[in-house]
Formats: sequence, C-alpha cells, structure tokens
Amino acid sequence: MKKTPVFLESLVTNMLRLRAICPFSWRVFQFRPISCEPLIIQMNKCTDEEQMFGFIERNKAILSEKQVGCAFDMLWKLQKQKTSLLKNAEYVRDHPQFLTLHNLATNKFKLMNDDTLVNVLYVTQQFAGEAHDPLVEALVTEAWRRLERFDIKLLSEFSSCLADQHLYFSPLMGKIADIVHRNLETTQDLSSLSVLMVNISSLISRHFQQQLVNKTELLFDTIDSSEVNVAKSIAKFLRNVRYRYQPLLERCNNVFLSNVDHLDLDSISKILSVYKFLQFNSFEFIIMAKKKLTEMIPLCNHPASFVKLFVALGPIAGPEEKKQLKSTMLLMSEDLTGEQALAVLGAMGDMESRNSCLIKRVTSVLHKHLDGYKPLELLKITQELTFLHFQRKEFFAKLRELLLRWIQHDHMYLDNMTAKQLKLLQKLDHYGRQRLQHSNSLDLLRKELKSLKGNTFPESLLEEMIATLQHFMDDINYINVGEIASFISSTDYLSTLLLDRIASVAVQQIEKIHPFTIPAIIRPFSVLNYDPPQRDEFLGTCVQHLNSYLGILDPFILVFLGFSLATLEYFPEDLLKAIFNIKFLARLDSQLESIGGMDGTQQQIFKMLAEVLGGINCVKASVLTPYYHKVDFECILDKRKKPLPYGSHNIALGQLPEMPWESNIEIVGSRLPPGAERIALEFLDSKALCRNIPHMKGKSAMKKRHLEILGYRVIQISQFEWNSMALSTKDARMDYLRECIFGEVKSCL
Repeated sequence: MKKTPVFLESLVTNMLRLRAICPFSWRVFQFRPISCEPLIIQMNKCTDEEQMFGFIERNKAILSEKQVGCAFDMLWKLQKQKTSLLKNAEYVRDHPQFLTLHNLATNKFKLMNDDTLVNVLYVTQQFAGEAHDPLVEALVTEAWRRLERFDIKLLSEFSSCLADQHLYFSPLMGKIADIVHRNLETTQDLSSLSVLMVNISSLISRHFQQQLVNKTELLFDTIDSSEVNVAKSIAKFLRNVRYRYQPLLERCNNVFLSNVDHLDLDSISKILSVYKFLQFNSFEFIIMAKKKLTEMIPLCNHPASFVKLFVALGPIAGPEEKKQLKSTMLLMSEDLTGEQALAVLGAMGDMESRNSCLIKRVTSVLHKHLDGYKPLELLKITQELTFLHFQRKEFFAKLRELLLRWIQHDHMYLDNMTAKQLKLLQKLDHYGRQRLQHSNSLDLLRKELKSLKGNTFPESLLEEMIATLQHFMDDINYINVGEIASFISSTDYLSTLLLDRIASVAVQQIEKIHPFTIPAIIRPFSVLNYDPPQRDEFLGTCVQHLNSYLGILDPFILVFLGFSLATLEYFPEDLLKAIFNIKFLARLDSQLESIGGMDGTQQQIFKMLAEVLGGINCVKASVLTPYYHKVDFECILDKRKKPLPYGSHNIALGQLPEMPWESNIEIVGSRLPPGAERIALEFLDSKALCRNIPHMKGKSAMKKRHLEILGYRVIQISQFEWNSMALSTKDARMDYLRECIFGEVKSCL
C-alpha cells in the first residue's frame, strides 16, 4: 500500500479540526454543492402544500439559502394554481413548517443572491399576516443596501414589493426613481420600465414624466402585440400622472383590442376605469367589452366579482343588461361590504339609475358602515345620493354629523337642523375657497379638476374656480388646453376670457395639439353658445387639423363634433361627408338610444294645455320631428287662432310616433291649412342656460333654429319662470300659457 503524502495528512487533519470547531461552516462548505440540485428537484415534484411542508420538516437542518428561496417560490406557485375559492393563504401562513421556513430565511437572507432575496420578499408579503413582519423589514433593508447593483428587471420587482406596502412616497422609492432617471437612456426593457413608471409616478417631475413618455414611445414597437400587461401598466401610468396622451393611449388600446378574448373581468374593469378617468373614448373597445362582460353576468355569483362586473358593465350596458344587473344586485345587496356598497352607488350614479328599491338596499349597507368611511368617501356618498334624489332624514343626519366632526374635530353642533346644514355648507365653502386661493400653479389645479364634476360645483366655489383659472390663464398651452376646455364645458359657466384664451392657444399652437383633442377644445364654445373674436380662423384651423383623422375617429366623437359645429352654424364639407356615409352610419346604428316618456311635471303641463286648448286631442306630447328633435308639446292653430284637433289617432302620453307626424290624419306631413301655424312648446330646465348669466346654451339655441326652419313657432318657457312666485297657482299658469299661445309672445324666457 502506498503511503499517504504528509501534506495530504496535514490537510485532512486541519479540515477535521475545522469541522469540529465550526460544524455549520463545514456543512455549508462540504455538502451544499452535492445536495442542492437533488433537493430542488424533490421540491419541484411536490403537488400540494402538505408535501412541501413534509419536505421542509425532513430537510430543515440542511436547507441552503438557495433552497429556502426555492421553497418559498414553490409554495406561491401552488397558491397561484388554485381558483380564488380554493386559495388557502391563511392555512399556509399559520402552518408550523411555514414558520420554520420563515425562521430559516431570517437566518440566511444575507447569503441569498439578489434574485432570491427579492423573490422571498415578494412571496413573504403575499402570505404576510402581520402589519410589520420582521422578515419583510429585514429583506427590504438588505435590498436597499444592494439597490445600486440591481438590474432594471429586479428593480421593477422590488419597486412592486414596496408598492404593495404603499411606500410610494418613501425615500427608498425616491432612490429607485433616481436610479431609473440616471439609467433611462440605456434602458431597453419596456416591460420592466412600465412597472417602474407606475410605482414611481407619485414622485416624478413634469420633465421626467415627459422623458418617460418619450422613452415609452421609442420602445413600444419592441414589445409583442400580446403584451397586455405592459399596455395596462402604461395606461395606468398615464392615469396616475393625469396625462391624456392620445398617441400612447391609442397604441395601448390597439393591444387591448388585439387581445380582447384573453382579457378577464379584472383587466376590462381596470381598462374602462382608466379610459373614464382620462376621458379617452374607444368605440371598438366599449363594444367588445360590453359583449364580453354581458356574457359574464350568469357566471358571477359572488358579491366581490359581481360588484366589479356591475361597476364595469353598468354605465355601458343596454336596457336589458341593466335590468339583469339591477335585479341580481338586489338579491346580493345584503351581503355587500361597505367598500362594495360605495362602488355600487358610484356606478348607479354613472348609470343615472334611480331604482328606489336598489338605492334603499345600498344605502342601508352604507348606513351600517358610515363610521368607517374616509371624509372624501363621505362627500362622494353625499354627492351621489343627492344626484339620485335620495331622501332619508336619519341617514343624512348621521352623514352630516360625521362631516361636521371631520371639519370641526369636536362634537359641538347647533340645535337647529337647518342651522347645522347651513354651518356645514359654510365650512365646506370656506375650506374650498381656501384651497383654491392657495393654488400656486395651473398644474396643481389641473389635478384637482380631474376629480371634480363642474356641473355639481356650488355657485360660490364655481366663481372662485373660474377666477383662479383666469389668474393662471397665461399658463394654458397645448398640453393642458384640452383638459381646461373639458372642465369649462361641464360647468355651464360662460367666461369669455377663458374661451378666448383657449381659441388663441388652439390657433397659435395647433401643430403641437393632438388631433383627437380638437373635439374637446371646440365643445365649450358649442355648449355655451359663444363665438370667439377669431371664430372662423379658430374653427377652420381646428377642423383642418382633424380632417385627415375623420375616418378613424370614434363614431361617438365624430357625431358629437358634428353636433358641436352645427350649434355654432359651421358645416365643413369633409366632416359632413364622413358622417353621412353608409358605412359610418352602420357602425353608429347599434349605439342609438331610445327616448323615454314623460315625468310627472310634464303630465301636469299636458293636462293644463289640454284645458287651455279645449281637449287632449288638440295637443301632442313628445313629438319627434324630422330633425329628430323631441318637442315637449305641439299644437296647431288655424288662421283665427283656434286650436285644430289631431283626430282619433293621437298618440298616448310619452309615446313616440313611428314616423314624424305620422298621427296627423287631418294634417298630412308638414302641410297645414292656409294661415295655420304649428306651435312647439319647450320647457327649459336649468341645464339649458349658463349658470352665471341668463344666456341660452348652444344645444337649445340650435334646436330652436331647426324647429323654426321646419315652420314651427317656438315658445320656450324657462323653469325659473314656471316655478316663480308669480306662477305659483294653477290659474296663473293657465293664464300664462294662454298668453304664450294665443298672444303675440314668441318666447317666454
């Protein structure tokens, strides 16, 4: 036998001594390379959590940091393979062997490589039960220490872990934003960049925001058309920074349209939410989303999923689908959480649904959870219930109490209920004014406008808002002009200074304005019935800029653009050809909405007119004209000012004839006996006039012009006049109607 060399004997002796002194180090050194692969293969063969926990129990003494990371990964993969009803995160989290794995990770995290470290952090957060898990804190601290060496993929994954902890404004997220900024020029991975953009969006400057948008445009063609998640992240980023950037939104929309069959309820819901917030319209996506969501109605039998479906589908559903949604929601309403009830209420507001049974059920749930809502949620509840005409004294009493507590931070209330309401309104008004007066930039003010509905603004605050916008008028430019114009359209407030500035910006900066922003810019001039000094140049420039895009414009938008220009008596030839086109009309046909019947007030007026004119056969209600305007009431007087009857085929209350004037048996078509005149009586509500001055808005003015072209004598009666003290009795109203119809009065505004 050969003798072992002396140096080898010495080496073995030293290693044995080392093993005796430090058995842990010896185990790591000697056996990890041999056992690593087989153990990981064993883990990959596990088909459920019990097998995994058995594996951890048998091998806990020899698991390396890599194997610990693999064990976390396997447990999460097993969870993801299950349906939502079968997921058992709590069972996994509370299992003794998960605690064993948790402790192993606590002891070994510093030895983990970067990928394993971040992955263990992610999985631990998914199972975490404690608000402040010591392991999560340790992993975040270690990742922060290594941050500069993370590649962009790992950086995006780590930023998502921070986002899950709502650390959007943390110094650590700020550090990530700085790294992204420094490396933006060399970044080529749009998938990772889009996630980072969402997570750092709360911390970036306007300049950095634009850099990210530009980089995204450059890299967009590098992603596959099936990359729905990337498109979703980009759309979410634009929503977070409140930037309706049409080119990127259109490209994202094309990705969604290409993959609509693979979109689930959650994805469609989020996409529609982004589109609504950014006021981005996609006719094709809404049609496809509506079809897919409608198919899901019988499949959603759990409150959480059905609420999501109700919120997404409700505002775009047809009458039958809305009926299904409401009836199903009625059955589920008692099982709603406070958050779900709030979401349903918001959707009902969007649907303009005043279903009294459903409102009562939803408010019953809201009432139980009122103490748990945040102040802004309480304000939203107040706004939506006011819009839905809900009246319940005890509910509003508690709502008022909570709002006062929020504002005053104490329980000192006035005894008189009316005084309480007044004091609350005064305080809300006061704080609203303060917020507006302290605005120091148009950019910050724009963020406020995004979450506000101009038509629900109190008069005093609206005055202050317009004054603030006028103060920053010189800052209106091609970037924000569309948003400012959209807000003004919704206020019904005529500010010639702001409208003149919008027109000026459009003319001077037209090349920088995205063509699809043009309809929003034109709209306030139409709504408020106002011609700027450079009217023809303004409208001509806008229409010319949009002409080459008419063929791809959303049908809704194209029709509304034509309507807006018609109210301004501007009729561009290319636009008319695009609208009065068989293919276009076929696309639009499915979107036509039915016209409803009369409400109680209209029926009361109908009866009064019947008395004034000598019978119900002398007045028609809800008449549809060749221009497809609906006239509230119509009558015909002969040359001696005597009412002419329509005959026995007069339509019922609230019913429309199949063709215009079809029911006129004695008066065929638009032909009248010599000297006779057709009279249209229109009752104008508050929406027909500007809020700050008695100036008729564009829609009502155009309707009057069209009816006069058709040969009507148009009598327009304002609700302010009709509901005034002078007309507080039935006799006074009857006399007023006689004067309008038989006298020489052309308009009763």
